[in-house]
Amino acid sequence: MDHKENMFKRLMKKLWNYKKIRTFVYTAVVFLLLFGMAYAFLLFGGRLVIDEKDLILNATTTIETEDGETIKELYEENRKPIAIEEVPPYVPNAFIAIEDQRFREHGGIDFRSIMRAIVHDLAAGSKAQGASTITQQVVKNLSLSQDKTWMRKTKEMMAAIYLDKHLTKDEILELYLNAVYFGQGAYGVEQAAHVYFGKSAQELTTSEAAMLAGMVKSPTGYSPVNYPERAKERRNLVISQMYKEGYLSAKEELRASGQTLGLVKNNKESMAWADSFTDYVMKEAAADYGLSIEELKRGGYKIKTSIDPAAQKAAYEKFQDDAYFSGNTEGVQGALTLMNEKDGSLVALIGGRDYQLGNLNRVNVLRQPGSTMKPLAVYGPAMMKGKFNPYSLLIDQKRTYNGYTAANYDGIYENAVTMYEALIKSKNAPAVWLLNEIGVPNSKKYLKKMDIDIKEEGLGIALGGLEKGLSPIQIAGAYRTFIHEGKYVEPHAILHMVDSDGNEVERKQPLKSSKVFSKKVAWNMVDMMESTVQEGTAQAGMYDKALAGKTGTTQHPLASGETKDAWFAGVTPEYSLAIWMGYDMSDADHYLTGGSEYPTKLAKSILSQIDEEENLSSKFQRPKGIKELQKPIHLPEIHDVRVKYNLGGSTLVKARISWQADTSDDRVVYRVYEKKKGEAQLIGETKGKKELVLSKADLFKSRTFYVVPYDPLTRLEGERSKSVELGF
Repeated sequence: MDHKENMFKRLMKKLWNYKKIRTFVYTAVVFLLLFGMAYAFLLFGGRLVIDEKDLILNATTTIETEDGETIKELYEENRKPIAIEEVPPYVPNAFIAIEDQRFREHGGIDFRSIMRAIVHDLAAGSKAQGASTITQQVVKNLSLSQDKTWMRKTKEMMAAIYLDKHLTKDEILELYLNAVYFGQGAYGVEQAAHVYFGKSAQELTTSEAAMLAGMVKSPTGYSPVNYPERAKERRNLVISQMYKEGYLSAKEELRASGQTLGLVKNNKESMAWADSFTDYVMKEAAADYGLSIEELKRGGYKIKTSIDPAAQKAAYEKFQDDAYFSGNTEGVQGALTLMNEKDGSLVALIGGRDYQLGNLNRVNVLRQPGSTMKPLAVYGPAMMKGKFNPYSLLIDQKRTYNGYTAANYDGIYENAVTMYEALIKSKNAPAVWLLNEIGVPNSKKYLKKMDIDIKEEGLGIALGGLEKGLSPIQIAGAYRTFIHEGKYVEPHAILHMVDSDGNEVERKQPLKSSKVFSKKVAWNMVDMMESTVQEGTAQAGMYDKALAGKTGTTQHPLASGETKDAWFAGVTPEYSLAIWMGYDMSDADHYLTGGSEYPTKLAKSILSQIDEEENLSSKFQRPKGIKELQKPIHLPEIHDVRVKYNLGGSTLVKARISWQADTSDDRVVYRVYEKKKGEAQLIGETKGKKELVLSKADLFKSRTFYVVPYDPLTRLEGERSKSVELGF
């Protein structure tokens, strides 16, 4: 035995002395080491190539109505991810059949295909053959560049092996189906199903799934829109492959390949009407939810909003009508805010007549509010003091207060007017006088409750004289307090938001809310502003349902006598609204040729169109426990005064005084005075009637009378009549 072992050792030693054998062994060892290192590198190096963040697919964020109707989609890649469990089995099978038949057998890379590709590349003299598995395509779509270098291919293989070891086959398939591009801006099988067939991927037929699978190789070259015949041939090839791989029976193959492409026409309407609202939602998401525009475009959020599509479209269409926009040159702009009375949510927003996403959204731009400020800064706060009411007399005189002069726009002064009249006629002098009476700090206290925080300290606040101004959003939000029993809530467009996993996204801070005015003061303002619409400065236009509002204009600083900004702000039982008109650039060459009648007409026209859809309320509902505010009494001129004797009755001689007055208001009180020794003495009064009988009259004594109308609300007398004399 020892002899045999010695012989074997000598033989091996002799063989080892041959150089070629040593070289072969060394080479084999080195090759095995290199191969082992390379395999280990491929096996474990994928972790260095794959960034798990790359596996999170960008998803489309949808902005919806409260009922779930999509009004806008935000995306970098238009994708709606779908779970593989939600699609029929033949959908992923179609992709496997045409793209990677051995998907469920290989470990991320298919060495058979690679060897075929290498042979093809060497024969072709270029790196043209792909031979990528579905796993490799996932890697390429999500994390690597699209060039065809050996380095990229190596990284792709490394990452594919890594994915195959860390994800299930179904997880890889799900990534693939959601990542791949199908043309027409559609990423992922779910969005592609909607684009080409108008349905979810859950509802795809075998034939439709095969068409989508066939497009992956070249979304442009096999586009069913541009090349229907080519797309059909490719689809049938996929169906044939599905049959060969055992995914379809012969009968199913024949049936599927005999169908038409079944594309739906893309009748998706232009959503330009929703752009202003969409922009505001995006800004609100950033400011109140901490989500940037970039995050919205990739995060797959579902945002339910308060938009009313009918109201939004109505406003958008009316804003296209040049008849409502009057300027000395082209470019008159406008903005609208329409807000829900119930909860302060925004119903419609127009950021400009030709607004497109990314433009200046004028609902947020600060403008001088003009006389729309009077109810907010003066009349509401004044009535809250208890000292003033709608029939309180205000001084109507041109006065100067510490260098600030308040003048009425028409130059007419009545010495004293009621708050009611001052509001209806939009008089400036009484508003400034009243603000001086209640004090600017008191006014600003109420403004701040409505989220209007201004730094001005002067009386010009009464007339909207603000350095920065207010936005249509702010004005509509503040006016809502009048229709909502004096309560303010922060304007908002987002009702609810969830992320791509269905988790609710919380608002960073709760909505601001406060109690601003009492129910009585709020109702008084609605009542007075309703009269403003019916018989005051807001009469322009036609609207036969309940509406209360206030107009506002500002003088142009560079074009004498012209208008810079025109406003209408108001409320209906359902909404509060604000409309601004003007130019973006306020120089001497750009001014409005009309005043507040234009936004007033526009507001009524929009409401009329909304009324056709919603049947808006015909009257305001007075809050329980609040007395109705009487309309102002307009004292008439008294004429045709007569006096005569009446004979008969218990008193043989009586005197009957009668007169005429151009009014049917039976609330007017008529006072009869008699002149005695140079003084006037009240001898009787009557309410509503236009005569007074004196029980005693002396036939032999001459007497002189006159009649004066009296307003029991303001306790003011009107103009006296001519005197008449009784006697022979």
